[in-house]
Amino acid sequence: MHVGALIFATDYTIRMDELAVAMEERGFESLFLPEHTHIPASRLSPWPGGADLPRDYWHTHDPFVALAYAGAVTKNLKLGTGICLLAQREAIVTAKNVASLDMMSNGRFIFGIGGGWNVEEMNDHGVEYKTRFAQIKDQVLAMKALWTEEDAAYHGEFVNFDASWAHPKPVQTPHPPVILGGETDYTLRRVVDYCDGWLPRARHGFDAAENMARLKKFADGAGRDASQISVSVFGAPGDAATLESYAEAGVTRAILTLPSAPRDEVLRLLDDYAPLVK
Repeated sequence: MHVGALIFATDYTIRMDELAVAMEERGFESLFLPEHTHIPASRLSPWPGGADLPRDYWHTHDPFVALAYAGAVTKNLKLGTGICLLAQREAIVTAKNVASLDMMSNGRFIFGIGGGWNVEEMNDHGVEYKTRFAQIKDQVLAMKALWTEEDAAYHGEFVNFDASWAHPKPVQTPHPPVILGGETDYTLRRVVDYCDGWLPRARHGFDAAENMARLKKFADGAGRDASQISVSVFGAPGDAATLESYAEAGVTRAILTLPSAPRDEVLRLLDDYAPLVK
């Protein structure tokens, strides 16, 4: 099982190029960055993580820009969005972002996506909460066409374009893995429908054996081989026994959480986590 880490890349956090080098030196497999374009000050949507929304959420860098800096100074570290709020992005431009970053990093990009929770943020982008996952499916299918076809066309409810040329193509074949965040049965149906992997949170605990069985049930129902669907658990606890249980159950990747903190604090925690990286 691989071990990676997630951090909110902000204007007061360790620089992502410096963090990436430190992670690669310590043997971490991957770096994941979340995104929020902005947080409406009305704060009507409750944060699922608790009462007070951390300021990290409205200080985030664009993940593609920050990951490009991380990729430029490393050779092996995988670069992931965790998560990209895809419904809030235009599909053709985002397909170009993904393909460019994958090519420039020599095939190291992991495309973590999700629906998000902040209704006001979505609305500012012209996105409706109730239809965001239908929109995301449309976007993913359209992007796959742009990544894999020379004369790509797509005609859906939310994305619509005639035959077009779009380069560069990604280095990874057939394209960078698309992994979907969430924990519900609805999420698992979407994963086996149009994604390459599952990105559940361990916020309230993650029974690896039970959840791998859940994934297999939905994969079998859709005629897919569950062993070909990656599982990346983010917010994984930093203790060896839990990570060992993940590995035994067949989890692909455990993603530890780093604080949005200055250089010295983050590097100290990386050193603490380093023995967990095998």
